Amino acid sequence: MDKVKIAIIGVGTMGSAHVATIDKLDNCVVSALCDINPDVRKKYANRKDTAIFASADELFAKGDFDAVIVAVPHYFHVPLALQALEHGKHVLTEKPISVHKKLARQLVEAIPKYPDLKVAAMFNQRTLNAHKKIKQLIDTGELGEIRRINWIITTWFRSQYYYDSGDWRASWRGEGGGVLLNQCPHQLDLMQWFFGLPKKVTAFLSLGKYHDIEVEDEVTAYLEYPNGATGVFITTTGEAPGTNRLEICGERGRLVYENGKIGFLRNEIPTTEFRTTSKSQFGSPEKWEINVPYKPDVKQQHMNVIENFANAILKDVPLIAPAQEGIRGLELGNAMLLSGLKHKTVELPIDEEEFAVMLDELVSKSRYVKKAPAEKKDVDAASLAGSF
Repeated sequence: MDKVKIAIIGVGTMGSAHVATIDKLDNCVVSALCDINPDVRKKYANRKDTAIFASADELFAKGDFDAVIVAVPHYFHVPLALQALEHGKHVLTEKPISVHKKLARQLVEAIPKYPDLKVAAMFNQRTLNAHKKIKQLIDTGELGEIRRINWIITTWFRSQYYYDSGDWRASWRGEGGGVLLNQCPHQLDLMQWFFGLPKKVTAFLSLGKYHDIEVEDEVTAYLEYPNGATGVFITTTGEAPGTNRLEICGERGRLVYENGKIGFLRNEIPTTEFRTTSKSQFGSPEKWEINVPYKPDVKQQHMNVIENFANAILKDVPLIAPAQEGIRGLELGNAMLLSGLKHKTVELPIDEEEFAVMLDELVSKSRYVKKAPAEKKDVDAASLAGSF
């Protein structure tokens, strides 16, 4: 095999972007597209060497492809990924891998049953060189033991028009959540990738504070980690101009990533050592002010993930983001939502059943009409490949 033949299910905003991305890559090709929207199918009808399908069942029955990209609403990521695995297809699913941990576990537990298939998630921000540099500094111990984390990520501003563009958006029934489920899976994934999962989460959130929506559009969460470190995570889709500032305080100093720059105030002597040995009442360790260099990004983030996915299939290279790792950031977001809605501190691992029951209750009260399946057996695959 010289090129991986890829089918894309759901050719809306992200799906169509993936078509354009794959067309620029040398190691894969779009061989099939699947969408229930006839206008979308018409748009791609004359595309050379690309079969067009109206349903996922039809795609899996008749399509000629090696792998599938799942780019449909969140509830359907797990059912379609499982269907693909059952048909012997490699899978790359959009983020998040599911709306809640209990459903995501179905996919995580299924993956080992298919050892010859690659299953990845679209956590494209792992490919940014700044994020890779930060992880390197953490993993090599350059920052020392982490003591405090602050991440303000409010650059996810969205207009009301954005939310009105589809009746599945910003609803419990359609998306299963708001900013935590749709915009912040990237940062939630990076939080666990950098620091691991906290042991406790206490969150405060607002539903429809800035928009006419029924889900959360503002969140402030306090995190407690097993080693005693603490963190604050702040996000919203209602703030402009927004801020993207990550601050990490470790034994060796303070790192700040903001506006594309990584700054590191590095202590000459670790904080704890200075605190316990210093004879000064008011002094602090001498510091070095370092501007941490990193290589500029050459390729677009999604291109990096898709190219890596294809190379994993062709050459068995490691995946940038194995899908099973997606359950960690998802659990962190679930914990924030559970804490904020139930007004309590939540311990991790979360009670999956409690969260699932809470979400079912929210879905039952949703003012939107689309019904989302809770289990794979409830899925009508013909209705899943919509234009999203």
